Amino acid sequence: MILNLALIAMILTLLIPMYEAWQDDDIWQKMLAFASAATKCSIMILVVSVLRDDWMIGVVGVIILSVGNAGLMLLAHVLKRMNDLANE
Repeated sequence: MILNLALIAMILTLLIPMYEAWQDDDIWQKMLAFASAATKCSIMILVVSVLRDDWMIGVVGVIILSVGNAGLMLLAHVLKRMNDLANE
């Protein structure tokens, strides 16, 4: 019961940056919101893996946490630079 409430609370906190990014048209803010969502999803995966005592799921959560945001932030930087070059 408490686990279900904790997961529901985690999912609700996952939606907060998405709502903020939806209101803003800046691509950088949207990419940061997706990076925040990826971090929160990986933390949720780690919590579930510890509770289930399944370390293979935990390894996936760690990979998403360490590598997933780096690729997303690199993509955001490339998009920002392309946008800056188009505006010059």
